[in-house]
Amino acid sequence: MAQHFLNQGLSVSSQGVGSSEVQIAFLTKQVIRLAQHLKTHSKDYSSQRGLRKILGKRKRLLGYLGRENAARYESLLAQLSIRGLNKNN
Repeated sequence: MAQHFLNQGLSVSSQGVGSSEVQIAFLTKQVIRLAQHLKTHSKDYSSQRGLRKILGKRKRLLGYLGRENAARYESLLAQLSIRGLNKNN
């Protein structure tokens, strides 16, 4: 799994798979997988809870990345085709 993200060029070589970008990309892949699952199993409340937890973790990581390096944040949003955080909060 980590190799897949390295091939996409999401991590900085010195940081490896622990970088925020790779973690966010991995969480995004999990979100997509769980969303597909919940389309067919809408009453799977354990999966709904898991999805909310993953979304919260991804939101925290996106906030961290946005504070630390805005250029990498914007680049990652474009690569993953996800919306950014609301700056008003």
